[in-house]
Formats: sequence, structure tokens, C-alpha cells
Amino acid sequence: MSSAEISRNFTDLYEIITRLRGPDGCPWDRKQSPESITKYLLEETGELAEAISRRDEPHVCEEVGDLFYILLLIIRMYEEQGHFTAEEVLSGIAAKMVRRHPHVFAGTKTGNDRELKQQWEAIKKQEKRNP
Repeated sequence: MSSAEISRNFTDLYEIITRLRGPDGCPWDRKQSPESITKYLLEETGELAEAISRRDEPHVCEEVGDLFYILLLIIRMYEEQGHFTAEEVLSGIAAKMVRRHPHVFAGTKTGNDRELKQQWEAIKKQEKRNP
């Protein structure tokens, strides 16, 4: 699947969520809040973990989709409240992953697993000091 197809599918799903939350959308989706959806977030996470442990790839695919839906629904709720946007979430996590992988994106030397974990933790600690 190309980046363009992934982008289109992401946009399609986000537009579906926006419509479900809209005035002519689904009453159940519209009445949800971040707090009320937390139980579904935990449920779907557990179902995904179980499918992974069973090595049930078709079920993993389905559960990843269910969890992804819940995550996007949560993003949309906070977006509606004016706290942050989906773009901020995506650009933030992309920037964080680039920062935390200098051995991939900044040309620094790759160490062993222990050294990589120490590097990750050092970068994480620095991020907490300089938000």
C-alpha cells in the first residue's frame, strides 16, 4: 500500500468519525466523551493483546482497526473541545520518534540493545526537562 493510499484511508476514516459525531450522526457516537470511551479503549487494547498472543493475524488486523477507531474518536473529541488537533497528534509523535532514534535519522552510531535503551531513556529525560 502506498503512502497516498494510507493517507486517503486515514482521511476517509477521520471523515466518517466526524460525520458520526456530527448533528446528523450516530446518537451513541455523539454522546461519548473521552471519559466514557475509556472502557472501550481498555477493552479493545485487551482484545488486541489477546489476538497477538494467540498469533491470530486476521483477528489482530480487526482489533488494530477497532483500537485505531477508538484512538481517532478520542482525538476527534479533544479536537471538538479545542484542545488539540489530529495534525498536532501526528506531527508530535512523528517528531518524537525521529528525536528518539538519532541512530536512524541523525546518523549517530548504532549501539547494542542496552546502549539503545540508555540513549532512549536519556532523550526521554531531556524531553521532560525541556517540554
